[in-house]
Amino acid sequence: MEDVESTRIDRWLWAVRLYKQRSAATDACKGGHVKLNGRTAKPAAIVRPGDRIEAFAGGRERILEVVKIIEKRVGAAIAAECLVDHSPPPPPRAVEPEIFAREKGAGRPTKRDRRELERLRRS
Repeated sequence: MEDVESTRIDRWLWAVRLYKQRSAATDACKGGHVKLNGRTAKPAAIVRPGDRIEAFAGGRERILEVVKIIEKRVGAAIAAECLVDHSPPPPPRAVEPEIFAREKGAGRPTKRDRRELERLRRS
């Protein structure tokens, strides 16, 4: 892999696997969801090592520092070496109570059980 000193921000975000498609990274830049060194970035903004990127991706704010420039999508292990993640930890996932839980091995619900479940769902 050749060493490149700069690249487009949308291409770098896609290469380090922050977005699944390059078009998604481009749309995020156009929509104002990506900041480069504190300023809103256009998709063609140039990224260099040492830059700080703030992006809203995967339903949360991500704060990244560019360590290495890559232009092609690579494996997750190699992509992780190209950035330093300063993002706050994701919020804990809420555990929903199981109101429709049945005993294991109870078999197929009877007509009466199904009617009770429907009553619960409606209320």
